[in-house]
Amino acid sequence: MEVTVAKSAGFCFGVKRAVDTVYREIESGEKPVYTFGPIIHNEQVVEDLENRGVQVIHSEDELEGLSGGTVVIRSHGVSRDVCEKIEARGMKIVDATCPFVKKIHRIVDKEGRKGRHVVIIGSADHPEVQGIMGWASGPVTVMHTAEEAESFVPENGKPISIVAQTTFNYNKFKDLVEIFLKKSYDSTVLKTICNATEERQTEARAIARKVDAMFVVGGRHSSNTQKLYEICKEECKNTYFIETLVDLESKPFQSFGRVGITAGASTPNKIIEEVQKMSEMSFEQMLDESFKTIRNGEVVEGTVIDVKDDQIILNIGYKADGILTKNEYSNDSSIDLHTVAQPGDKMEVKVLKVNDGEGQVLLTYKRLAAEKGNKRLEEAFENHEVLKAKVTQVLNGGLSVVVEETRVFIPASLVSDVYEKDLSKYADQEIEFVITEFNPRRRRIIGDRKQLIVAEKKKLQEELFARIAVGDVVEGTVKNVTDFGAFIDLGGADGLLHISEMSWGRVENPKKVFKVGETVKVLIKDINGDKIALSLKFPEENPWLNAADKYAVGNVVEGCVARMTDFGAFVELEPGVDALLHVSQISREHVEKPSDALKIGQEITAKVVDFNEEDKKISLSMKALENEEPVEE
Repeated sequence: MEVTVAKSAGFCFGVKRAVDTVYREIESGEKPVYTFGPIIHNEQVVEDLENRGVQVIHSEDELEGLSGGTVVIRSHGVSRDVCEKIEARGMKIVDATCPFVKKIHRIVDKEGRKGRHVVIIGSADHPEVQGIMGWASGPVTVMHTAEEAESFVPENGKPISIVAQTTFNYNKFKDLVEIFLKKSYDSTVLKTICNATEERQTEARAIARKVDAMFVVGGRHSSNTQKLYEICKEECKNTYFIETLVDLESKPFQSFGRVGITAGASTPNKIIEEVQKMSEMSFEQMLDESFKTIRNGEVVEGTVIDVKDDQIILNIGYKADGILTKNEYSNDSSIDLHTVAQPGDKMEVKVLKVNDGEGQVLLTYKRLAAEKGNKRLEEAFENHEVLKAKVTQVLNGGLSVVVEETRVFIPASLVSDVYEKDLSKYADQEIEFVITEFNPRRRRIIGDRKQLIVAEKKKLQEELFARIAVGDVVEGTVKNVTDFGAFIDLGGADGLLHISEMSWGRVENPKKVFKVGETVKVLIKDINGDKIALSLKFPEENPWLNAADKYAVGNVVEGCVARMTDFGAFVELEPGVDALLHVSQISREHVEKPSDALKIGQEITAKVVDFNEEDKKISLSMKALENEEPVEE
């Protein structure tokens, strides 16, 4: 096999300078040492620095809790505001910003002060671009696509100055600039793409045209590595992204005669050399070095190679790939494997069968998860831990939930503290419960939700009774309405609002007055053990408080006939105040019984002939008004 390695592959000047700067700060002995953001987009380098005590500051908010120490600014650079905030915390700044990036900071600052609209061509979410934006002294716009360039209009017709992210694709940059020039704007194009980036991309394109397969080595979060991959893919369809050697193991490079290798600016030379060495190895050597013995029932770690509708294919470091079917991934038949696994993901699985008859290894994920789930549930059972899980099935006798691929059954009698006729409302709901019986051998794992509800209600009841007293006015929710009253949920216990306490007046049917779910303010009339009597007869609203003045003897009043007896009619003067109109006082003419002259609901006018405040009795007379002659105006 012929292997060609790009001369420009690996650390560029700016990245090497930044990494070396951090290592020098570590060796100086001054602590603590921070980097604002990962110093480069390479997990191996960042992990090594963290092992040496270097801490990564991921955002400006994290600066609030820091004081003292050294902050190394990564090669991507940061905004002016970030620098000022670091200094304000009394921290030492070591600026390892790439000189090419630093140059762009000066350009956007200068162009903005000249009153020009700065256009940055690059990825808006890339840290280098975000840092550049933070140095602009005037209007600034970031764009990445031809559509954005076509729709761009400078602020107030200002002249524009165009710069680019240092790692941006040079050919794409030229295409976007061409769009601006066609619009006849007053445009200045400043060359800011790094020479090393141009050389790296040009060399990668040239190699990709000549080989059967192209390996692009670097971190998946690295912008310049991503662009290298895109360029190589245009020239060579067999282009692969290699982040670690595990990625290389899954590629069929042994069948290629010519292989090319390039790498991003954040890729250490050591990784490039390992990829080169592995590429030059023969198929037999690869097989020998990667071969390992596995057994049925063994737990292994694999890397996802491919995801299909019905199975996941993994590289488990064995001479054959591992097959994880949908049925062996989960008990949930509706699951979409494409949403739970992606190529490159790591998975821990269990070997079901070393050889399925076709040379492949059958794996299971759900059985391993169930074993772990059993252990988890056993611990929860012993510690009386409260668990939360989604209801996956509503059965005739209860609910089924799944905790880490292990089923737990909650009988209907333990779902709630009240009888639940229809359990379907719990479908797909997350509920809390405790394990009250754990016997995995008999596949009997029982959950209990009822005791949690009972305990919570008891707690709320104790809290409620501790804070309420007779005479308090509290707010509650109507829970149930009957013919004799309404039950009000006070948030811990129910209180009874009897029909006789619903109004100072007369209530015929509570169901016409209250609706379940509405909120009411009520007076606590009495507390007897765990029973609470409520009332809406607030003392300050008692109609008898000023009745002596309103219904003094001799006053003429109006009222409504509420009910009748043989000896007279009872007239409601206002809610809570009734008066008696004796049959003998209805008219000067003889009236045998009240119903001969009056009707229920009839409005009448009468004179008060007697008022007894102590017994709350008032007597009226219509006859007395008949003796009075009308007065002419």
